[in-house]
Amino acid sequence: MSDVRVRFAPSPTGFFHLGSARSLLFNWLFARHHGGKFILRIEDTDRTRYHAEAIPDMLDGVRWLGLDWDEGPEVGGPYGPYYQSERLHLYRDFAQQLVDSGHAYRCYCSTEELAQRRDQQRSMGTRPGYDRRCRELTAKEQHDREAQGIVPVIRLKAPLSGETSFHDLIRGAISVQNEQLEDLILLKSDGFPTYHLAVVVDDHLMQISHVLRAEEWISTTPHQVLIYQALGWALPTFAHLPVILSPTGKGKMSKRKTLSPDGREYPVMVHEFRNAGYLPEAMFNYLALTGWSYDGQTDILTRAQIIRTFDLDHVSPSPAQMSYDKLDWMNGMHIRSLATDDLAQRLLPFLQDAGLAAGIDTVRQIVPLIQERIVKLADAVEWTDFFFRQELDYDPEQLVQKKMTEVQAAQVLAVARMALSALQSFDEASIEHALREQADSSGLKAGQFFGTLRVAATGKQVAPPLFGTLAILGQETVLRRIDAALSKLAVG
Repeated sequence: MSDVRVRFAPSPTGFFHLGSARSLLFNWLFARHHGGKFILRIEDTDRTRYHAEAIPDMLDGVRWLGLDWDEGPEVGGPYGPYYQSERLHLYRDFAQQLVDSGHAYRCYCSTEELAQRRDQQRSMGTRPGYDRRCRELTAKEQHDREAQGIVPVIRLKAPLSGETSFHDLIRGAISVQNEQLEDLILLKSDGFPTYHLAVVVDDHLMQISHVLRAEEWISTTPHQVLIYQALGWALPTFAHLPVILSPTGKGKMSKRKTLSPDGREYPVMVHEFRNAGYLPEAMFNYLALTGWSYDGQTDILTRAQIIRTFDLDHVSPSPAQMSYDKLDWMNGMHIRSLATDDLAQRLLPFLQDAGLAAGIDTVRQIVPLIQERIVKLADAVEWTDFFFRQELDYDPEQLVQKKMTEVQAAQVLAVARMALSALQSFDEASIEHALREQADSSGLKAGQFFGTLRVAATGKQVAPPLFGTLAILGQETVLRRIDAALSKLAVG
């Protein structure tokens, strides 16, 4: 396996999707596990669906996941170019070779004619497909059509009998009766190849040893096997990866939006996961276990562990259902494992992008208060925004806890202010000692006393641990907020 060469070859027709990321990751892991090469190739020959932002979005997503490529865009390599649109002469040459050898033929049927015939086939109850009308045209018939200005496509001349077989490392032997195979278009009239021809030519010329791709491509593989055989080339080893199902378990994961069983919309594009505050380590971990199993029990794994143990023997042929709950749990676990400074550096952009004047020194102090509480990095905004706001906006009624009066709430704030203003050292231990004394002597429950103070200091009923929060806010800010809270209470 020292000569392992695998590739990920996306079509830039849309943003980088979670399912594509999983396919890319499995290829990357297979290469890294076997000490082989991972090639990135851009299959950009479908110009009608070309999306200009798709390639930079994909490259950014790959880098964010912490992955690299040995050959491809921005890297180069001995088998370039790595954009199919720059390799058109190769596909035309091999398409002509297939025609010359009798394995392909020119088809002069127009799009309108083909659509009309398909409609007729449906009306007759037969399976719609190309009727091979141009398969046995004479040289004169071809010349006459070209004299009319008709530019032909080139179609594969699929065998009419027998069967085509290949071995799949995940699914075993797969055979298809040739009578079920269509004469697919290999080269379009504009000189651009279809996927079927280009993928075979590129995989062969780039010396791809293993083709790991989504199971949706199984049905195209027999055609590609025929092209390999017609050109006299050895087949690569195929492995078709299980599809990722939507969170409902019904149907493949959407490429635009995904709804959970309770109807909530979730991200599906890699940049959406990144913007939501998922860690690349968690995404790497989760995607690796989506269709592959380490030992059936362990969920949290390091990159090194996954690379060391990844193999296709433990990739399941069955679909893998997307679970956002599990991803959230896994993301939270990875967040807990980060060092304080590391997490602070990752949180800072999310806070600043939310318009908060956050500084790294303050964020470092906040991290121990929220690290066990946040699931995604973006959660930090709601947990910590009050640290960076001059004024708080909350309903004064929130200051009055259950089974309390406004007078009691005002008394809590007054005694808390007195105790806090007297402190010479405004650290967490001193704050806790002073406030617990006041809470114990107030005649109120601790939850009532500290609940009122929490709202006054943070504007929230749920916030990070109170004493640490007050220490970070500082004595001046805390006293000012208590005074503001007292002014909100309509007490004599």
